[in-house]
Amino acid sequence: MSPAIALAFLPLVVTLLVRYRHYFRLLVRTVLLRSLRDCLSGMRIEERAFSYVLTHALPGDPGHILTTLDHWSSHCEYLSHMGPAKGQILMRLVEEKAPACALELGTYCGYSTLLIARALPPGGRLLTVERDPRTAAVELIVGRSEEVIPRLRTQYQMNRADLVLLAHRPRCYLRDLQLLEAHALLPAGATVLADHVLFPGAPRFLQYAKSCGRYRCRLHHTGLPDFPAIKDGIAQLTYAGPG
Repeated sequence: MSPAIALAFLPLVVTLLVRYRHYFRLLVRTVLLRSLRDCLSGMRIEERAFSYVLTHALPGDPGHILTTLDHWSSHCEYLSHMGPAKGQILMRLVEEKAPACALELGTYCGYSTLLIARALPPGGRLLTVERDPRTAAVELIVGRSEEVIPRLRTQYQMNRADLVLLAHRPRCYLRDLQLLEAHALLPAGATVLADHVLFPGAPRFLQYAKSCGRYRCRLHHTGLPDFPAIKDGIAQLTYAGPG
């Protein structure tokens, strides 16, 4: 490529870098820097975050543990967790719905697990599912969601899920929602919350929830933690019954 042609494309490149600078920063922090630190430390980011929590958080204080994870993500390494803004939405909805039994798909670092547990009513039960045993330090069930959901009633004595949080892989949201329906685990009035429905996005899940006629849908708009310019949201579905 000649220098003249390269110079002709320079304004376009600069425009793209400026317009999508937040996404480039996110890419650098979540892929490039994380991979480098994984190689240098011999540990995954979740293990490094847990080590930081063990040395900096007050033992037995869930609120301080959450704050410590937020500090780690903002000042050390981006954790890709729910974060305080979405966390407030989650806690408010759990307190408002007061579910007798809650189900979380995607434990990850345990951030949203702690939030749900703090907001549950007395006697409330929380089951959380994580496919990766290396990040399952705070979970109750280790396994793939598509394998665990059909066994919830028989193996884990979970007859209904009054509140479900989908926080694993957005591409699996629709499949797992339909599994919950097929195994009659959602009572009428159940609340299904789904994180990251706008970024990276779960368009097929949202389209199904809005068009199948079995859900009332609401979207809580937020930004990503530490990247407020990148728009995301939590979907809130209210199940009306099988119809």
